[in-house]
Amino acid sequence: MHTPSLTLLDRMDQKIFDSIYSRSLVYNTCWEDPAVDRQALDIRPDDRMLVITSAGCNVLDYALLGPERIHAVDANPRQNALLELKIAGILRLEFEDFFAVFGEGRHPGFTQLYQSRLRDSLTPFARQYWDRRNHWFDGSGRGSSFYYQGLAGTVARVFRAFLALRPALRSAVMQLIDARSLEEQREIYDRHIRTRLWGAGMNWALSRQITLSMLGVPHPQRKEVQAQHAGGVPGFIREAIEYVFRSLPVSNNYFWTLYLRGAYSRSCCPEYLKPGNFARLKQGLAQRIEIHTGTVTGFLNTSDTTISKFVLLDHMDWMSSYAPEALAEEWRAILLRSAPGARVLFRSAHRTPRYLETLKIDDGGALRQRLDFQDEFARSLEPQDRVHTYAGLHIADVRP
Repeated sequence: MHTPSLTLLDRMDQKIFDSIYSRSLVYNTCWEDPAVDRQALDIRPDDRMLVITSAGCNVLDYALLGPERIHAVDANPRQNALLELKIAGILRLEFEDFFAVFGEGRHPGFTQLYQSRLRDSLTPFARQYWDRRNHWFDGSGRGSSFYYQGLAGTVARVFRAFLALRPALRSAVMQLIDARSLEEQREIYDRHIRTRLWGAGMNWALSRQITLSMLGVPHPQRKEVQAQHAGGVPGFIREAIEYVFRSLPVSNNYFWTLYLRGAYSRSCCPEYLKPGNFARLKQGLAQRIEIHTGTVTGFLNTSDTTISKFVLLDHMDWMSSYAPEALAEEWRAILLRSAPGARVLFRSAHRTPRYLETLKIDDGGALRQRLDFQDEFARSLEPQDRVHTYAGLHIADVRP
């Protein structure tokens, strides 16, 4: 595979991203819509899944469909520590306490709950990590919500401060997320938000690699967006936000409303935060999840299991630039460990990422030639995506 040449600025951006990623919790919630994933994956009782952990929300969502096993894999141990804490909470807490912690993002008695009910269930790394961060959940931390912690949470907290300095814009945004119809949403956005939100300052902030790095977006993804959108990253984000708030009901969009409110509501939250689903996870479904810290390749090369469903998020965007040989090795492991007809789901900052044509596996064939892509199906699902920050949703089946 051809390795793209990196400029000095690219290398500096890469070092900043690596430094931030290697010592931080990047995602405190998932930014991929599992309602779309459920349709794409058609999860069944005999499925064995490999899912990149991220914040663990979607791992728990998939578990509700009852697959045989879910292997949650992430190279960032802090992301796995968050999923460990959620599973410990499901197994050891009552629903009201659990919702306060992960629904409202704050529980005044969290330190006591953690010490008495959760800590002993964690692995040594997760225990050490959360020992130092009890304040993220007890309401005393900056922003007074877990969802304003970590890197993505810091960006959300900065945006909240931005709104606080603009009372008219803040008032309009809060009216928007309480709107009861698409017509009301469009009117509020068009009349009161569009001209106040999108200006030189916002465009500048969204053009900075440091901002994108804190959101988990490395420079290869930024370049993919710039290559296909005339407005660059700010233009792409503006287009995504305008679609979300003008074309999709905000009443069930727990992705964007979370960071604006700092909490989920009982009616607008991930599936694992609903009482009946919490009970089903507690009764055994959560115990079908196995957590692994390491790379996808490392897990597959040390496991004798076969996988029927893969959820790879967007990590191939940056691997194709940073580590193309490692990406080729990962795909050799995926193909080796795939069950017959295994389905792969991933997202990209580009609608047609170049690595699908340039990544060569052992026989020299391009990745696209080794998979049957369900492009029409993927395109039919994209308009339903409540996050809408990826240019491409990709669904593919492994050829026999």
